[in-house]
Amino acid sequence: MKPGVGVGVMILKDNKILLGLRNPNKEKASSELQGQGTWTMPGGKVEFMEKLVDAAKRELEEETSLKATKIDFLCISDDMTKTAHYVTAGFIVKEYTGEVKTMEPETILEWRWFDLNALPTNLYKPSQKCIEKYQSGIIYE
Repeated sequence: MKPGVGVGVMILKDNKILLGLRNPNKEKASSELQGQGTWTMPGGKVEFMEKLVDAAKRELEEETSLKATKIDFLCISDDMTKTAHYVTAGFIVKEYTGEVKTMEPETILEWRWFDLNALPTNLYKPSQKCIEKYQSGIIYE
């Protein structure tokens, strides 16, 4: 097996981060990294011949209807389980247009803003890593 490539998109507004609740049903959560029932940032797999930043913008819009107008690279991480390995590029969106909508309700049940100092305990591991890297200023470790 070969590693996959994914993106995660951090959206901040007034010291709050946008997170979506993944479907607790394993088949509907669509995650090889076993993230069912956890809170996640928008994100997903990079398509063939797609630039990382373009994948981040696409996934953000597909999942939330938001369009990034200012997006920057944030971090990179290795996300591994016994059955999957993804290299995940994290991006941060500081400016966007649109209103948050649940565009894929079978996968993400709802989107909610959380204070960075009061995050849910059941975070999706790749999202948790990206948040920790943002808070510590570390790009990769």
